Amino acid sequence: MQIGCHGSVWTGQFDTAGVQLAIAKTAEAGFDLIEIPLMDPDQADLTAVRRALSSSGLAVTASLGLSEHTDVSSDDPDVVAAGENLLNRCLEALSEIGGTHLVGVIYTAMRKYMTPATALNRKHSIEAISRLADRAAELGIRMGVEVVNRYESNLLNTSRQAVAYVEETGSNNLMVHLDTYHMNIEEPDMFTPVLTAGSRLGYVHIGESHRGYLGSGTVDFDSFFRALATVEYDGPIVFESFSSAIVHPDLSNMLGIWRNLWTDGEDLGRHANSFIRNQLATVSSIQMH
Repeated sequence: MQIGCHGSVWTGQFDTAGVQLAIAKTAEAGFDLIEIPLMDPDQADLTAVRRALSSSGLAVTASLGLSEHTDVSSDDPDVVAAGENLLNRCLEALSEIGGTHLVGVIYTAMRKYMTPATALNRKHSIEAISRLADRAAELGIRMGVEVVNRYESNLLNTSRQAVAYVEETGSNNLMVHLDTYHMNIEEPDMFTPVLTAGSRLGYVHIGESHRGYLGSGTVDFDSFFRALATVEYDGPIVFESFSSAIVHPDLSNMLGIWRNLWTDGEDLGRHANSFIRNQLATVSSIQMH
């Protein structure tokens, strides 16, 4: 199991210098893995990024959310094609830097939809993601569809919906990606959805209810980590937090990060690393009782 950190804890810029800074800070905070926001796969020098990763000893994953112009669930075939092209470029870039997972809101645009998803929206999304999952397998990369709240997707808001979606693709290279921040909004509890995902669960985001310091909000992390132990989850666990002091304005606007919840990413990161590892150690001790 690898404990990771989202790059936006450290910087809002993901050009070469920004990625190098995020890699260095993630390693210094004691994490095993960095998750790089890959909204623009051509923004950084991939050779330099791979060199920095090698020096740090960190594993790497990437995530992104699609826009209305790259929405693979769109009614418009040209928009679907644009989204599929972007995700293929992301897979190739991630492969170049030795990445293992591409996750996030990669099955629709990450925005508030004003109408429910149609059968055609779902069909387009599933067909595109199925093809991309096959390409990812060729590159040695796993893909994950992130379950997010109703204000960021109209397709996958619960673990149960994500499992049905993954099963419908028929791909063995597509997994469910759960995020405690979104679960705290949409799910009935923090335990059952993990059991629902079961062996389909392949990626986890740890975030507090207000996206600030872990343990200072309303997320029931005790139940969540017990659920992970119950299903014997051993995939990446990545801390994700956003503050208007750090996040790039475009991402801040997309996610509604209007408040400055923290200013010291180094302290936040060290705290999160310790919090997650302590939760895992506590759950592990239960088997001794």
